[in-house]
Amino acid sequence: MDMLDDDRPQMGEMLHLRGNTLAKGDPVALPLTQSSMFHLPGSPEGFPNYGRVNNPTWEHLEHVLAHLEGAPCLAFPSGMAAISAALFATVKAGSRVLIPSDGYYVTRLLAEQFLAPLGITVEQRATAGFGDGGFAGFDVVFVESPSNPGLDMIDLAAVADDVRAAGGITIADNTTLTPLGQRPLDLGIDVVVASDTKAMGGHSDLLMGHVASRASEVMQSVADWRKVAGAIPGPHEAWLLHRGLETLDVRFERMCDTAGVLAERLAGHPAVKRIRYPGLSADPAHDLARAQTLRFGFLLSVTLESEEKAEKFINSCPLIRPATSFGGVHTSAERRARWGDAVDPGFVRLSVGCEPAEELWQAIAASLDGLT
Repeated sequence: MDMLDDDRPQMGEMLHLRGNTLAKGDPVALPLTQSSMFHLPGSPEGFPNYGRVNNPTWEHLEHVLAHLEGAPCLAFPSGMAAISAALFATVKAGSRVLIPSDGYYVTRLLAEQFLAPLGITVEQRATAGFGDGGFAGFDVVFVESPSNPGLDMIDLAAVADDVRAAGGITIADNTTLTPLGQRPLDLGIDVVVASDTKAMGGHSDLLMGHVASRASEVMQSVADWRKVAGAIPGPHEAWLLHRGLETLDVRFERMCDTAGVLAERLAGHPAVKRIRYPGLSADPAHDLARAQTLRFGFLLSVTLESEEKAEKFINSCPLIRPATSFGGVHTSAERRARWGDAVDPGFVRLSVGCEPAEELWQAIAASLDGLT
């Protein structure tokens, strides 16, 4: 990688952010505060007052997320809640918004079904040619790199510079790589959003998301949106995510390492028509990924001969869970065309989990061998 490991957040420090503030006899594990009300005699100023506004559990989670992102951070009950907050906090009637045509499809649905009817012009471009045509006249440019599910990449620093010069702001969805794999804010992006349902939580047992930005006015608007709209995280989910973050570093390293091993072997398997993984030297996104990311990630895609063979592969491998979403400790896969993504019917998104690499490869190879 061309980016230095020194660019990564200090994970040991993160693990002890709370511990170094404890008094004698305090619990080491983060307490779960499950309360909608707080004892509040007299003036409420400066004190927790209501569960839609304050909760000590998710406030400490936000402290940890801010350490990871290197910027103030607010938590949300899902990735789409975070994306919604970032967009509704930065647009108004008459705004022009640019989004990827090949990114996460629910972001497109949000823009088409809810932003456009409010008098917001929504335009779309494919990730591979996202900069074509420039960014003049756009108030908000939403990017996703690598794109989900195609794994094309965008030069985030170049887009951030061009959009800022044109008077707009940028929002980047960094779900696929997490702050340990890519740091959009350090590359000049104004706002980062992510679904912490995926690798950040890592155990497929919660829905969460977050928004991070070094622009104080944006974060104030996001905070106001959350408080008024009520898109707050549940304290139990916040507690689970905090626990998941404590193992993010080791999980992410294992997943990325294994993905690299699998990608090299899948590229040579006769059942695979096409593979995308930014870590492969022949991948169209490889050079940009080397320059822009800290790790190549744990997601890869393979295109098999047909829908039938793709379904058979996914459903026959004992070490693959046929499921939507990604980023858990269990390797999972799905045929994305079933959700309407503009991909080949045999296109499979593979999310590599924490299984031992050789054991996982043997199971995948056996399932692929059964297709030929």
